[in-house]
Amino acid sequence: MINSTSSSDRAARTDNVLPPVSKTVAQNPGRDQFSAAHSAVLHSALAAQPEIRPEVVARGRALASDPSYPSQAILRKVGEAIMKSPDLSEDGP
Repeated sequence: MINSTSSSDRAARTDNVLPPVSKTVAQNPGRDQFSAAHSAVLHSALAAQPEIRPEVVARGRALASDPSYPSQAILRKVGEAIMKSPDLSEDGP
């Protein structure tokens, strides 16, 4: 869980608010449009990728067979983070 570093009872700062998008960007005809040609290129690029990447499988097997992975330090940090997080099941409806 990510803890907030600011108080929620204070008014929001307006200097962090993004300015509205200019109309010239919003009306640009080349942006955010579907193109069947681009879709076909992306689909063919994805199809060209191997379904199973042997180097990734080998890395996974090596990590799975390593008795010290993940390390005790990592396990301890994860355990501490779990213990410090609130139990959301105790929150009321």
